[in-house]
Amino acid sequence: MIPTEDAAARKREIEEKLKQEQETLSFIRENLEKSDQLTKGMVSILSSFESRLMQLENSIIPVHKQTENLQRLQENVDKTLSCMDHVISYYHVAKDTDRIIREGPTGRLDEYLACIAKIQKAVEYFQDNNPDSPELNTVKARFEKGKELLEAEFRSLLTRYSKPVPPILILDAISVDEELEVQEEVTLEHLPEAVLQDIICISCWLVEYGRNQDFMNVYFQIRSNQLDRSIKGLKDHFRKNSASSGILYSPAVQTKRKDTPTKKAPKRPVYIPGTIRKAQNLLKQYSQHGLDGKKGGSNLTPSEGYDHDLRVKHHSDALTEKHGAATGKDDVLDIEIDSYIHCISAFVKLAQSEYTLLSEIIPEHHQKKTFDSLIQEALDNLMLEGDNIVSAARRAIMRHDYSAVLTIFPILRHLKITKPEFDSTLQGTAASTKNKLPTLITAMETIGAKALEEFADSIKNDPDKEYNMPKDGTVHELTSNAILFLQQLLDFHETAGAMLASQETSSASSYSSDFSKRLLSTYICKVLGNLQLNLLSKSKVYEDSALSAIFLHNNYNYILKSLEKSDLIQLVTVTQKRAESSYRELIEQQIQMYQRSWLKVTEHLTDRNMPVVQVGTKLKDKERQVIKDKFKGFNDGLEELCKVQKVWAIPDKKQRDFIRQAQKKVVSEAYKAFLQRCANISFTKNPEKYHKYRPEQVEEMIEKLFDTSA
Repeated sequence: MIPTEDAAARKREIEEKLKQEQETLSFIRENLEKSDQLTKGMVSILSSFESRLMQLENSIIPVHKQTENLQRLQENVDKTLSCMDHVISYYHVAKDTDRIIREGPTGRLDEYLACIAKIQKAVEYFQDNNPDSPELNTVKARFEKGKELLEAEFRSLLTRYSKPVPPILILDAISVDEELEVQEEVTLEHLPEAVLQDIICISCWLVEYGRNQDFMNVYFQIRSNQLDRSIKGLKDHFRKNSASSGILYSPAVQTKRKDTPTKKAPKRPVYIPGTIRKAQNLLKQYSQHGLDGKKGGSNLTPSEGYDHDLRVKHHSDALTEKHGAATGKDDVLDIEIDSYIHCISAFVKLAQSEYTLLSEIIPEHHQKKTFDSLIQEALDNLMLEGDNIVSAARRAIMRHDYSAVLTIFPILRHLKITKPEFDSTLQGTAASTKNKLPTLITAMETIGAKALEEFADSIKNDPDKEYNMPKDGTVHELTSNAILFLQQLLDFHETAGAMLASQETSSASSYSSDFSKRLLSTYICKVLGNLQLNLLSKSKVYEDSALSAIFLHNNYNYILKSLEKSDLIQLVTVTQKRAESSYRELIEQQIQMYQRSWLKVTEHLTDRNMPVVQVGTKLKDKERQVIKDKFKGFNDGLEELCKVQKVWAIPDKKQRDFIRQAQKKVVSEAYKAFLQRCANISFTKNPEKYHKYRPEQVEEMIEKLFDTSA
């Protein structure tokens, strides 16, 4: 049973909680009543706001629509005004651009082109919207004026800044340094970069908007003139500088490479001036004097082993006088040849450079045609000069001046070497343009081959004239000139072989180098064969068979030495394997023929008719006379031969010494044996009258043979 105190406490506790709960409930009720009042007030406010909002919406929406319409109308008005301003601007274009158009594009190309663009838009507007308006004619006229000034500016820029390329720069561009593995490319800058960009800009506008191709004609005319002037300037450079200073390549190259002293000077195109000058001098003199019989003897500088002092002096004097007069002409010829060769290379290099420039300025589909027109004047001048060379050679050949073909050789060789690059440069041009160089090459090959054949015939048909023969039996002028001519062929053997091959029935291009080499070898052998036959015929002019033998010996020996020294023998042996041994046999035969001339001296020293003498036996008068006649015959024959043969010439010292020694041995031995046989024979009271010479004296006399200075 729970105690009473605890129950009372529990009751009080419950009553207190009940009281608290009642207070809480009362508070909640009060708050609910306040919330209901607030809710009713909010509902009333919202209802009022909704009503007012609906009233506002009903009032604002019409205003908004009206405002929107007003804004749209405003925009339309603005657009209309803008369009009106734009259209009106077209009517003012002519006035607004007048000053700029009149002043031209010089110095302000971008501004000028922008101005032209405005005019062009005005033209398009009036054409589309008001084609009959006078304003269209005005802006059209202004556009044409602007285009004319652009064309004038194009011409002006090209004319003002297009300059001939300096000769030294051209020589740098065409020079080749064999020591350099990678060649240093020389850039030919024809126009300043800023000017070039302006020209390109004008060109593009004229093509796209100007609808005009006349500027292309202007371009090729101006650049063609500069190309021609550049090549002519190179020619003038050679004329002014080459003869006096000998500088035939660019000094700039030397200056540029001073820091590399081990490198050689740049190699120039193929031909070195002066290499054929001497040959031309001598061959001209031969053609002018040898064939008409006014002159004879050798005028060629002796080959190795030949004694200069034993050359025919009357020819040396005449040649010295003529050489002085001819040197100036030959120097000019050297320079002209060298100049022409360089101009061919320069044309190729300059044409390539011009095409590079042209490709930046001229539209692609017009480039080849414009380039073709651009190079015509310079190319025609070069081809005309080449034709003049061919014509001059043809006239010279008609005069039997075969030295003219030597002028063609270096030029033709260079043309053929240059032809692949030439063809590549002219690719795409007209056929008539591309065929000009091949036509010139063919003409040179034809005239060259004609000269070769006629030269061979002239060697065969050179007349045998007594006053045209060297009095001392030295090398004939015909021989020296023939060998000299052949030596020049050796320097240009490929060119000469191609010349001969070009005259065959088939196409020359199908021939191999071996075939051309065989043709040239056959030709050289033909010339040598003709020369040998002519020399043999000429030798018969001499009344003295010994002098005839000396003459043939000298000529054959000269031919052999010249062939060996110049390596011509290698070409000869291509078709004539025994050529060298054949000449040696001929030389030996002539030595033997010469030695027979001494038989009339040594025959007096033989035992024929010699009396048989016994010791103590007195000779009969007849026997004494036989011995006297032998001494007298020997003495007279020796004196006569030494007197005659002393003035004969054997220019080759080795051959001269050999023949002297051989003759000394034969005569001295025979003379000594004869003296020994007569030593104990008393055939005269005055032995010194008959025994005039000691063996040593005889040898000394023979030693002076062929010595004009003795």
